[in-house]
Amino acid sequence: MILVTGASGNAGGAVLKEVLKTNRPVKAMYRSSEDAAKVPAGVGGVIADFADKASLGRALEGVDAVYLVCSPVRELVELEGNMLDACREAGVRHVVLNSALGAEDYPKSFPGWHRRVEDKLKASGLDYTILRPNSFMQNILTYYAPSIRSQGAFYAAMGNARTSFIDVRDVAAVAARTLTSPGHAGKTYELNGPEALTYAEVAGKITRASGRTVQYVDIPVAQQKQAMLDQHMPDWQVTALLDLQAYYTGGKGSDVDDVVSTVLGRAPAAMDQFLAEFADSFVAKTGAA
Repeated sequence: MILVTGASGNAGGAVLKEVLKTNRPVKAMYRSSEDAAKVPAGVGGVIADFADKASLGRALEGVDAVYLVCSPVRELVELEGNMLDACREAGVRHVVLNSALGAEDYPKSFPGWHRRVEDKLKASGLDYTILRPNSFMQNILTYYAPSIRSQGAFYAAMGNARTSFIDVRDVAAVAARTLTSPGHAGKTYELNGPEALTYAEVAGKITRASGRTVQYVDIPVAQQKQAMLDQHMPDWQVTALLDLQAYYTGGKGSDVDDVVSTVLGRAPAAMDQFLAEFADSFVAKTGAA
């Protein structure tokens, strides 16, 4: 029995879909009854909260393997740590941890927090597989498509840094493979996409996919910081995001390798393929709603 946490989220939801393809018994963990009501057919839905240890014990009943992912919150180390404690107490055999690129050598921000969870997992006595994905292609839809639709442009302070974006569905496929097949215990996989792109090159690819001219506008870090504060982001989150961005602008997110291909037996999705699939996301809708 596999438990997929974060099943209503971007990564967890994709992992759940991939695990379902394997026909293995699976449960999905949700934080609310509203989210749990959307559980796919053939999946057992459980309501639990990382902050509520008793609920975790109930969610883990009969579970052998867990996919662990948590939202990027300040309490990440404590919350995921609670789940690792619960897994050990419940007799779970294998935990697949969704960590972050940079956890190996970057002590700041989210990568540093994830590293603390990785270290606890390694010391827990549980079998483990650690996934460190690069920036998701889906982030382009979430964070940049709105201004592209309205202005034909998107804004960031990335300069000419290159990022090896990866489709979250490829990360999910790797997670499902490590949950359902032998040979992955004790492994740490850094997951990169097949090409390292500047944001200007991404803009060019969006232009070709969508049929409209799209520009990347590089802005000063100070301007980006103020924009986030103007959106009422808490100071800790602004600081964490800018620290993470510094990791990428320092050239640390540009590796291209064969890890995903080796695990899956196929190449990860290319940016052109992804953008062609979601080309309509960058075009303003016309007519009445």
